[in-house]
Amino acid sequence: MADDTIGLLDKLNIEKAHICGISMGSANTQTIGIGHPSRVLSLIPVMGSTGNPNLPQPKPELITPLFTPWPEEREAMIENYVNINRLWAGTKFPFNEEWFRKKGGEAYNRGGFYAEGTARQLLAGMAHGDRRSKLASIKAPTLVIHGSDDPLASVEGGKDTAQSNTWSGTAYH
Repeated sequence: MADDTIGLLDKLNIEKAHICGISMGSANTQTIGIGHPSRVLSLIPVMGSTGNPNLPQPKPELITPLFTPWPEEREAMIENYVNINRLWAGTKFPFNEEWFRKKGGEAYNRGGFYAEGTARQLLAGMAHGDRRSKLASIKAPTLVIHGSDDPLASVEGGKDTAQSNTWSGTAYH
């Protein structure tokens, strides 16, 4: 996926970019910084981790929905989208069900969700391994952002990312 991002930059004739990624995109952001340093102006990994196997892992009930086929009927798919996001929401802010219903409807209108593709992406991310030693090679300015109440990706992942990257600044909320 990191190479796909670089391919898109090539197609758009963008020599360098500020790269930001959330969750699995955080790992892609790190991978771009490691593998394509000349293409990076800055990095902003959000809600991610280093792949360190010693960090707290998400509870199985938070990961299972990523491997479960989505309903094909519109209202059932939207309900599933809302329920999954409710599982993943922290507790510091009220859950905005109306907003998630709207986003679920928009996703359905674009063609829905493809659980097999999501599962493949998740497995690829897990197989990517521990990036800590490689993160130290990143020279681009990096801002690591991670919430302290994230049930899916623990704040320890954000702290580990910041500690592994010599250029990083960190914001915890």
